[in-house]
Amino acid sequence: MNLTNKIVWITGASSGIGEALAHEFAKEGAKLVLSARRIEELERVKKSLNLPDNSVLTLPIDMLHAEEFAAKTQTVLDFFGKIDVLVPNAGISQREKFLDVAPPDFKKLMDTNFTSVVLLTREVLPLMVAQKSGGILVTSSVSGKIGTSYRSFYCASKHAVQGFFDSLRGEVWRDGVQVTVACPGYIKTNISLNAIGKDGKPFGKMDQNQAKGIPAEVCARKMVNALKSGKHEIIIAGFMETLGTYLKRFAPALLWQFTKNYNIKAVEE
Repeated sequence: MNLTNKIVWITGASSGIGEALAHEFAKEGAKLVLSARRIEELERVKKSLNLPDNSVLTLPIDMLHAEEFAAKTQTVLDFFGKIDVLVPNAGISQREKFLDVAPPDFKKLMDTNFTSVVLLTREVLPLMVAQKSGGILVTSSVSGKIGTSYRSFYCASKHAVQGFFDSLRGEVWRDGVQVTVACPGYIKTNISLNAIGKDGKPFGKMDQNQAKGIPAEVCARKMVNALKSGKHEIIIAGFMETLGTYLKRFAPALLWQFTKNYNIKAVEE
């Protein structure tokens, strides 16, 4: 996939992997739609790209307000005339036991990470099918393959993302639409700080593994390269996390021994 002058819509573009993806797509010559809740942060990212104003649209969006997706999609079409690549990247994590997460909080997590992604895709996909070309680069996670404690709903949401887009790929490839699922492991972002913690409040602490994770810029580069090369899936993780995905498939009992106490210390200390 040649990304020159392609219209790329990135959600969660105000920080972390999303911000890094904006820079990587800009290097490829793409024109960008940057979406997140905070307009001031979107404008900061836009300024850092050093692109002409007519090459970047900042479009605030709250992924919990799916009723606005149709209008937001029309705004993109009014500005650029088409959408070539959708990058559903917005998401939140979790650092709390299942029984201690209130139903409104786990609904918020599932709606943000999965339901909103599906509903936004539903708005954009018909455009790609009509033009017989397009790409979806969705951010899943290694947690979309491996379940661990204190991450129950986060893992569930990412397992759902994995299953949905693997299924969707089979429906749309004949229409020229490519689906690439990215599965990052620990990436050096603020995701643990903003994760759902005790009483639904932000966890507020940086995971040690997160702090030592792969730089967001490296993750973004690998994601964009996977899209360009037509890969169905890419795992972007350290050795142990990558090993875990293989153990899940070939030696799940051994994986259990490694992971059964994996997240307890980080959350309870």
